[in-house]
Amino acid sequence: MSSLGSSGELHPLVALAKATVESYVIGGEVPDTDHSCPEMEERAGVFVSIKKSGALRGCIGTFEPAEANVAREIIVNAISSASQDPRFPPVSPSELGELSYNVDILTPPEPVQRETHLDPRRFGVIVESGRRRGLLLPDLDGIDTVEEQINICRQKAGILPHETVRLYRFEVKRYSSM
Repeated sequence: MSSLGSSGELHPLVALAKATVESYVIGGEVPDTDHSCPEMEERAGVFVSIKKSGALRGCIGTFEPAEANVAREIIVNAISSASQDPRFPPVSPSELGELSYNVDILTPPEPVQRETHLDPRRFGVIVESGRRRGLLLPDLDGIDTVEEQINICRQKAGILPHETVRLYRFEVKRYSSM
């Protein structure tokens, strides 16, 4: 889903993620939100992904709601994506003009009994064993099979191939500046 309106403006959810990253990186500030769209008032898990020149630059999110509303989830996860993703150094002010953003709003996870109930284009996956959980968003470049999704989730969670897992699926509503 593209988030550019007919006038080229960003969807308010993407605009909030962008404003949050810019405000935080430049001055350590967190912007206020006016809840300018109905989605901001809801409660849901949210992932904020940041890309630079098409390559991932940061991605942090929540499986389930952890904040009072989606707006707060976006703010917290945008800051974490820009400054705390362990795979990348914190975003610097000089990079801000080169960044693009995805905001994924997750549906509540639902358990699935078989891998045949999954589809890497439509559903994200959560793999769980004990207290360890790994999540992968749907419709990611280069992830074409359910097996790839599950293996990546296992690796993220430190779940070995022989360990029994519970599977969950979810869908996302994706808003993008990309």
